[in-house]
Amino acid sequence: MSRSVPLAPSTDTSRTSKEFMKKIELEIVALSHSESQKSFYAVVLGEISGLRRLPIVIGAFEAQAIAVALERMEPSRPLTHDLFTTVMSTFSVELTEVLIYRLEEGIFFSKLVCTNGDDVFEIDSRTSDALALAVRTQCPVYCYENILNAAGLQMEAGSEDANYTGPASANAETELTSGGDDLKSMSKEDLETLLQQVLEQEDYVKAIKIRDELKTRN
Repeated sequence: MSRSVPLAPSTDTSRTSKEFMKKIELEIVALSHSESQKSFYAVVLGEISGLRRLPIVIGAFEAQAIAVALERMEPSRPLTHDLFTTVMSTFSVELTEVLIYRLEEGIFFSKLVCTNGDDVFEIDSRTSDALALAVRTQCPVYCYENILNAAGLQMEAGSEDANYTGPASANAETELTSGGDDLKSMSKEDLETLLQQVLEQEDYVKAIKIRDELKTRN
């Protein structure tokens, strides 16, 4: 089972802006279904050659789109992300990288970095859609150091990530809506214990809520 603890905020004021905005390459290491909230999934991005993990809550449709590509399934008719990939290829547009560039009020902002001949351009995208396209085109995924520090989880050395599981169809929802009041009534020590328990159960969706509540206590 994987175990992790929340990343402590950096106290090193000597870090330059360039270091703070350093790009970190990530890969999909798990696709987790929330046992406590059936409509939600978390795609878990792992630092290449590192121990930090970045869980991102996504809807069931987006989770299914990612799982289909990871499993290399071939649906009878093209899914939306398959269609978009085909259109890009038809017009000689190459997706060279996905960049998660901002985190605001719990929402991750991403962009597609594309080329067409000598032209380089960027397209704003939901992170879930960007990841579904990245899996299909085999392009690298990056995020900035400050985002990984703010929203990441630190895995213990020697731990293993769960394998992703293909999600069943469900109605997608856009935000977490339950359990917040219960977390607020818990002590910091109890929250830290609960965080370890839900991570062992690989419920990254609930782990995100607990992590965020712990951050408000610091």
